[in-house]
Amino acid sequence: MTTDQRARGAISTSHHLATEAGAAVIEAGGNAVDAAITAAAALCVVYPNNVALGGDLVALVRSPDGAVHFLNATGRSPSGLTLAALRERHGDALPLRGIDTVTVPGGVRGWRALHDFGASRTWAEHLAPATAFAETGHPTARSVAAALVEEQASLAQDPGARAVFYPNGTPLAAGEQLMQPALAATLRTLAEQGSDAFYSGDLARAWISGLREIGSQITPEDAAAFEPEWAEALAGDFAGHRVLTGPPNTSGFMLLRALNAVAAGIEDPLGAGAGALAAAFHDANTVRAALLADPDVGPSGQTLVDADVPAGEHVADPKRSGDTVGLSTVTADGWAVSLINSVYCSFGAHILEPRTGVIFQNRGTSFSLDPSLPNAFAPNQRPRHTLMPVMVLRDGELAWVPSTMGGSAQPQIHTQLLLRSTDGAIPHDATHAPRWIVDEVGGDRRLTVTIEEDVPVVARDAIAAAGFTLNIVPRFSEDLGHSNLIRVRGQAFDAASDPRSDGSAIVVDA
Repeated sequence: MTTDQRARGAISTSHHLATEAGAAVIEAGGNAVDAAITAAAALCVVYPNNVALGGDLVALVRSPDGAVHFLNATGRSPSGLTLAALRERHGDALPLRGIDTVTVPGGVRGWRALHDFGASRTWAEHLAPATAFAETGHPTARSVAAALVEEQASLAQDPGARAVFYPNGTPLAAGEQLMQPALAATLRTLAEQGSDAFYSGDLARAWISGLREIGSQITPEDAAAFEPEWAEALAGDFAGHRVLTGPPNTSGFMLLRALNAVAAGIEDPLGAGAGALAAAFHDANTVRAALLADPDVGPSGQTLVDADVPAGEHVADPKRSGDTVGLSTVTADGWAVSLINSVYCSFGAHILEPRTGVIFQNRGTSFSLDPSLPNAFAPNQRPRHTLMPVMVLRDGELAWVPSTMGGSAQPQIHTQLLLRSTDGAIPHDATHAPRWIVDEVGGDRRLTVTIEEDVPVVARDAIAAAGFTLNIVPRFSEDLGHSNLIRVRGQAFDAASDPRSDGSAIVVDA
């Protein structure tokens, strides 16, 4: 959506109902922080394959004084679980799903941190649209319906998920009403008692005991002790702009590495130079697999930006798609938010705790069981994360607020959005352009690129010539992520949402 008029604000998310809920907040006089929390809560109801109350959150927040702040609300591993116990159960690698992949959810206290930092509306107001969607139902989204079919063999084995998403033994189809009464009750409790209810008290005891009945090691003390952290954003310069992103344990450093590679001499990086850009993405994937970890134990963001590519083989699991939501929002009062909320893979750990209606993330699968690596599992530690928020400044003023999902490909999607944007593309054209990503190296050691069929031949040939095998997928494939993008032009905003999602973008007129 584009306008040359003075606007009150703008919001773009990966589901239209969440966008509309956030836009209504802006229309009523709320700021970007209010809109972000409201939309994020709604997404936990309407987009449950991608995000839930049992997931994590990271965000960049720009306040009216021009300062940009990074929020890390990623949860920690159980304090009583050990690397030795996991190696005894699982060997050299954690499974993709299951109870041992569930870490303490950070998202709900992340919302509260955002609220305390800059919200103008009440906590209960933030949760009202989400509660209504859960209680009265809403049409099942296209992405959700497709994921229910794809994940049925595993997800339908979980009693809580089966009751909600396979009510007659078959997956809900797109457009069918999705009802979540237990989740509605949980949201009402949170609205009445605040975010702490999710981490202590009866609600916390309900989900913790439900998970412990199936083998979780998360204790009430683990949940109660969790607190989000505010930190300084990781920053770099590109094409006359200041690019801000998340430090470890996020993957933000990978974006800065790619931009540095382009600035160092890759000409036409989305055309004839695409092979060199693909090589830079592959190098960043290798650094991530070898070195990214909880900042308490691993290298700093700038160290990762500057690091030489580690020698040897560093394998990641290419099946980890990273189902997530991103949202971008800006208001004319100077507030802006790039927020990423996630359960990691589609429907997370494939565990829906039935008493609370909460789906839990499988973020713990990102831990390594190799004790020599910085990201090796340890008690009370955060795993490396694919999540990364981004903001872009020009001459100290806000220029773009992007956000995306896409697992470990998020830095690559951001790179392509920014390259197109700095080359003059409006948000609609940047988000709708053909896309490609360098896949993480898996056990077969093959170098592959997932590439949409409408990527120009010159780029396709350059990537193949650089030694990558092309996995060609249809135009607007959901495997290439859901991006959102707002361009700021003084008091006017342009906003767009990715056609690969069920999303929308709204500019709210002044």
